Amino acid sequence: MDRIPLAIIGCGGMGHRHMYGLAELTNAGLSRFELVAACDPWTSNAESLADDAEGRLGKRPAVVGTLAELEKLGVAAVDITTTPPYHHSLAVEALERGMHAMVEKPVGLTVKGSNRIRAAQEASGRVVSVAENYRRDPINRLGKALLEAGVIGTPRVMIHHTMGGADKMLISVWRHQKNQSGVLLDVGVHYADILEFYLGPITTAYAQSRLHEKYRLNPAAGGGENASNPAGVYGKWQKDMPGRFEATAEDASYATLTFASGAVASYVEDHAVHGQGVWTRRIYGSTGSFDLPNDRSGNVITLHKDGESINDGRLLEMVPDFRLDPTTAALFGGDRLWRYDFPFNETDRKLLAVEYGEFGDAIATGQPVEVDAYQGTRSVAISYAMLESSVAGRAVTIEEVLNESLGEYQRDIDEGLGLV
Repeated sequence: MDRIPLAIIGCGGMGHRHMYGLAELTNAGLSRFELVAACDPWTSNAESLADDAEGRLGKRPAVVGTLAELEKLGVAAVDITTTPPYHHSLAVEALERGMHAMVEKPVGLTVKGSNRIRAAQEASGRVVSVAENYRRDPINRLGKALLEAGVIGTPRVMIHHTMGGADKMLISVWRHQKNQSGVLLDVGVHYADILEFYLGPITTAYAQSRLHEKYRLNPAAGGGENASNPAGVYGKWQKDMPGRFEATAEDASYATLTFASGAVASYVEDHAVHGQGVWTRRIYGSTGSFDLPNDRSGNVITLHKDGESINDGRLLEMVPDFRLDPTTAALFGGDRLWRYDFPFNETDRKLLAVEYGEFGDAIATGQPVEVDAYQGTRSVAISYAMLESSVAGRAVTIEEVLNESLGEYQRDIDEGLGLV
């Protein structure tokens, strides 16, 4: 099989995580890619990723700083893992140079930026895949199968509440800056995607948003511990970040969302809660309800129906035709899973490997990707719809945010990006 020459663009923490996912897929004998370049204007980051890739993949990719250099290397596909302000310009340039692109979420920093990628994809005819991993979790795949099988009847209400964080930094300083991708966008697009994965298109949002913690603390500054560090790859950057900094992006949204189906969701995303944290994702239907576990945990779904609670292998009996796709099944050890037990960093690698597997198949065979530029843009629009609703003081439609007729909250971000 001819390998697709690939470059990772953006070689910080997320770039390293993606490379680990590529190595997971490669070592399982399932990859269509050859990593030929690590691209980052910060040479030290690119060198770090190249060194790490050599150990995991057996070959050191070239270290470069621009897409023009990638073109000279014959790169056919790029994986864009920079911070979000650069997503739209890099994706558009890559597509114009004839390269396929996988883009970390959020696909663009704003709806305007995301729509630029959509337009470039349509003009180029190349593949654009948004690296959305939560829906690829085997437990969410089972949850969707149970829902589609009518196990709880017609969905009526979904509760998605996540609360915690206090005044601590979430991974990086930029996730608390409005012009860099505030936490309600950076995390919120995951949740927007999973809501639509389960219940279909969201049509309206009515929300209040807040900036509760105007200053954030970085426990890792100077080599400290207890920072938010998923997959254990961010520590070397976190130690050089300030110990205390000003936050400019809202850290909490409280919303009612409606779906085209008629279902309603109660949505709370609060990253500034002190004391007892909360995680609830629950779907109520006309005949029962599901409690869904936190993504990437491997924990079980609990079905409540007819006075009984079921959270074991009996769930699989309700969906006899349920099968995970071959790549996911190979990586997670089975095509009919109701739980799994891997350390977080291994689960993270496996789900990123699934993304790469689908991206490679789409390039090689022409099959559509599951989260394309349009779906990725919808997640951005839903996250901003809650912020736009808070500014406008009214319920807003997703369509008016998606078509850019409403964008007051995003205006100064777009101005900073040169998009207005």
